[in-house]
Amino acid sequence: MSTGSGAHSAPAPTTHDTSSAAEAPRRASMFSSLKIRNYRLYFMGQVVSNTGTWMQRIAQDWLVLSLTGSATAVGVTTALQFLPMLLFGLYGGVLVDRLPKRPTLLVTQTAMAVTGLALAALTLTGHVLVWHVYVAAFAVGLATVVDNPARQSFVSELVGPGRLQNAVSLNSANFQSARLIGPAVAGLLITGVGTGWAFLLNGLSFVAPITGLLLMRSRELHVVERAPRGKGQLREGLRYVAARPELIWPIVLVGFVGTFAFNFPVYLSAFADDVFHAGAGAYSLFNTLMAVGSVAGALLAARRGTARLRVLSTAAMVFGAVEIVAAASPQLWMFAALMVPLGVFGMTVNVTANTGIQMATDPAMRGRVMAFYMMVFLGGSPVGAPIVGWITDTYGARVGLAAGGAIAALAAAVIALVLARTGGLRLAVGWHHGHPTVRFVPRERDHLATAA
Repeated sequence: MSTGSGAHSAPAPTTHDTSSAAEAPRRASMFSSLKIRNYRLYFMGQVVSNTGTWMQRIAQDWLVLSLTGSATAVGVTTALQFLPMLLFGLYGGVLVDRLPKRPTLLVTQTAMAVTGLALAALTLTGHVLVWHVYVAAFAVGLATVVDNPARQSFVSELVGPGRLQNAVSLNSANFQSARLIGPAVAGLLITGVGTGWAFLLNGLSFVAPITGLLLMRSRELHVVERAPRGKGQLREGLRYVAARPELIWPIVLVGFVGTFAFNFPVYLSAFADDVFHAGAGAYSLFNTLMAVGSVAGALLAARRGTARLRVLSTAAMVFGAVEIVAAASPQLWMFAALMVPLGVFGMTVNVTANTGIQMATDPAMRGRVMAFYMMVFLGGSPVGAPIVGWITDTYGARVGLAAGGAIAALAAAVIALVLARTGGLRLAVGWHHGHPTVRFVPRERDHLATAA
């Protein structure tokens, strides 16, 4: 999504940081945001904390399964962690727009640290019960309601608009790298010394981001004016999003992709067990390869200087197409190899939507807009899981995955056409250096050609 007047894929969104955005190079170096001291502190803290978060996710599920022997109980735990975002996510965005971001993050990160340490104490002393885990999961979910939009919008205050896409991309690479390391460390701890130690290390891991926040230099932050306290701010945020095509349509697209195409726990487990009959080892391999692709996709996104809507829609269409091809893969090695491009294009969709929405949003509205975006993105999978699960159980894993990919590709194509019409563009098909090209061009070119 471009912030300049010359965007070829959508109407230029209004930004309030145009001077800094204009100074940004079109193609930044992959790690340019790390040159900024405040962001470097934030990034290093997140490296440690994200690893701890993934450790706790694995240990939490294993503990519930050990206590109850029920997969349903594991599902309840996951639902309790996401439920606060679905119920209160928009209200969290309102709070974030009113509050200073750094002190807010200090409170939310501390709250999550205390939750991890409390769960560790109960587990290590042998007093933990399943309802304790339920309460801890719900408490983390409540903290996330504020923490998530605060972290999303705080990135722009750390680096400014010129390096926003690079910083968001590096954050995504950070999270996906932790996804590779955290579960592996958790597995070693669970089998070696027990789940309690994984909870303890997760609680202690929050020392890193809290220390980073305390060491930041306030004068170097790109602080924005906070929204004043007032009535109707939630409705104001929703009206703001609905009135801007460059915001509402990417969120709608992410909703379709997240609901129907991102339910990989359902798809990959079905392919590992029912299609290839390869068990847990294949399921782990699929997830690892997808995480590798996601890291690569995030790093590639960090090199781009803009976040255009045409990149978002194209990546979503390719992502859906790769899912359809993967659904038809006759052999395990071929299916596994396709997990890498799935990770690349899935992460491209995620990073491009996130960055573009932030760049197109008034800073005073950013907390509410990002809360709405995250509610749609995070809420899509729990809502879609029963649907794609029923399709997979009824018609088979191949049909389920192909259907998810087809919905994502179709939604991307339709939304691309809608945005093109909104932006006064038309579809142009032609040849360039002997190859067919398909792109959107301004309708004004037709008038100029006719006049000539």
